[in-house]
Amino acid sequence: MKNGTMMQYFHWYTPEDGSLWNTVKKEAPKLAALGINAIWLPPAYKGADGASSRGYDVYDLYDLGEFDQKGTVRTRYGTREEFEAAVKAIQESGMQVYVDVVANHLMGGDETEKVTVRKVDAENRNEFISEPMEVEAYTRFTYPGRKGAHSDFVWDHQCFTGIDHVSNSDEEGIFTIQNEYGEGWEEVIDTEKGNYDYLMGADIEFRNPAVREEFRRWGEWYYNAVKFDGFRLDAVKHITPSFFNEWLDQMRQYTGRELFAVGEYWAPGQLDLLLKYIEATEGKMSLFDASLHHNFYDASLKGKDYDLTTIFDGSLVQAKPFLAVTVIGNHDTQPLQALEAPVDYWFKPIAYALILLREHGYPCVFYPDLYGAKYTDKNGEGEDTEIELVPVEGLELLIPARDQHAYGVQRDYFDHANCIGWTREGDEEHTGCAVVISNGEEGNKHMEIGKRYAGKRFKDILGKRQEEIVVDEEGWAEFLCAAGSVSVWTLAE
Repeated sequence: MKNGTMMQYFHWYTPEDGSLWNTVKKEAPKLAALGINAIWLPPAYKGADGASSRGYDVYDLYDLGEFDQKGTVRTRYGTREEFEAAVKAIQESGMQVYVDVVANHLMGGDETEKVTVRKVDAENRNEFISEPMEVEAYTRFTYPGRKGAHSDFVWDHQCFTGIDHVSNSDEEGIFTIQNEYGEGWEEVIDTEKGNYDYLMGADIEFRNPAVREEFRRWGEWYYNAVKFDGFRLDAVKHITPSFFNEWLDQMRQYTGRELFAVGEYWAPGQLDLLLKYIEATEGKMSLFDASLHHNFYDASLKGKDYDLTTIFDGSLVQAKPFLAVTVIGNHDTQPLQALEAPVDYWFKPIAYALILLREHGYPCVFYPDLYGAKYTDKNGEGEDTEIELVPVEGLELLIPARDQHAYGVQRDYFDHANCIGWTREGDEEHTGCAVVISNGEEGNKHMEIGKRYAGKRFKDILGKRQEEIVVDEEGWAEFLCAAGSVSVWTLAE
């Protein structure tokens, strides 16, 4: 089995010039040669924000940059033709394509309707703070620009559980729509805010069988349009698990393929919620390891005061190794974003070594960590702030090291608060490696890598140590690393 490494090929501030699909098409062969095996692309459909939309403010799931809607034909990332060409190029390079599925809400409705709603307490959404009232709300999506192409389904208030904006009232807040499927929210795992079904926009009502049926049709249409290999599922904590259980079964049955799926259930430090969700979805999807990301963030701020032997404590990869997608950052945690928690620069090579060179977890590389990024946005005080994210030092060596060396028996030496290490013995096709990490002084670890390497010389591929190390006749050696860094030792010959 070849090691898998996926890549998030975008970030929040990806340029809105329509160039992304063409760029990834061009870069695909290089990424495949580096050792990436799957590309996660951003939502490819039209958002309420038109050409500026990142795709998470979904307006029309059937418009992949094909129709003149919301003031543009193309999306932020390009046209439908360019999207299809990018997918083809990625797959022809030997990599898979994971599409981003935003199933929680729609935004930018075409017409208002008279709707009966009740306002809820924003902090306890199970509590009504008004009597039923009739309001006007943008809950009709008729897609006049598409004129019924691909689907003639019209979304109306029966398709939504709630909204946060009513147009004929000064009242702001969160309102449940009183429809035939209930007056309250759907069942979700998270009890934050009483019930966390509602996130934004017009919240989709999965108790309506017509909605589920339309999602089935859309999934099949999308697959026929773009033969993707899997999904990244947005905001799953806000969506009833029963929907994804049914939909993923339908998609896998329809395509005859075991389509990969990873859900975004962002609950740092709350492993119990991730495990609860995995149980509710019967292991049908992996989840991003938000808990491990939180540990990395914490460790990067505490420096030598962080006990490295505990780095995997409370993580999904420790509890459910085969359902954990491990990350160092994403478009929500990058600086100036909603869940801002950027891992400090000095620690990123260490964090990448911890997800790329170990036995468990499916690592995901974040675009700016490989390519860098520069952008300006407002900070919490409303001031323009310029951010520059520089590429992670050594990442272009760590990714191929996973591809070529991180195989075979793993021996762990997590026995010192500031210096840990492990070895991978390799297998018949791959030579192994030894990894040493320090968040304090320079460190050393006496570790076994296997008798097959007796008398062999090892070098640090990251170049932090210049000396070569010779393995003794029993298959052991003293492996070294510089202060506050990581060294990866592989065969010198």
